[in-house]
Amino acid sequence: MVIEPVKSSLLHKVLPAGGGEKGGSPALLLLHGRGTNEDDLLGLAQYLDPRFFIISARAPFRFPYGGFTWYQIVEVGTPVGSEFDESYQRLTQLIDDIRQNYPIDPQRIFILGFSMGSVMSFALSLTHPEAVRGVVAHSGYIPENTSLRFQWDKLAGLSLFVAHGVHDLVIPISHARRAQELLSATKAHLTYKEYPIPHTMSEESLSDLSTWLQNRLDVAADIK
Repeated sequence: MVIEPVKSSLLHKVLPAGGGEKGGSPALLLLHGRGTNEDDLLGLAQYLDPRFFIISARAPFRFPYGGFTWYQIVEVGTPVGSEFDESYQRLTQLIDDIRQNYPIDPQRIFILGFSMGSVMSFALSLTHPEAVRGVVAHSGYIPENTSLRFQWDKLAGLSLFVAHGVHDLVIPISHARRAQELLSATKAHLTYKEYPIPHTMSEESLSDLSTWLQNRLDVAADIK
């Protein structure tokens, strides 16, 4: 089955689920890192649960050295506010459009973000936890130095898999440990993993996040 992407706030590609489910397929939104595009994370599809209807979004701003970016940075952990705010608003609209225009179950939307895409996944899920069932945040950080108002007291229904490389020189491991500290103080369901890798995914982290997504998908199906 071929499904053409709908017009929305962010360009994106879609990969339909392997088989239809009553009430719509669970959805997985992929958010890439700086300097790449919507094709970057699509290669992960072969390792992920085939029940997912996959949407891979492109960040809105061109990166000077190629590809696209969600925002420029003042320093690690501090996005340029105007660009970050625009990306956040576009991402919020994209979630609404996904819910309304694709054959998915709106109660089973998951996000997988890497690096800046991980930052954006935190931004959306921690401000609109009702919109997302689960998040894989790999090699990113919670964007505290922004205008966002996080719903810390409303995260009971949200599951998060936070992964980071101990040898990451782009976004140091301290940012992941800060995320762990913040999320551990909430009622969110948190799985936190550190790996002996730099700023990348490894076979181990990919296997772990894939298993985690499958397990959370099974839990979500049971709740239905």
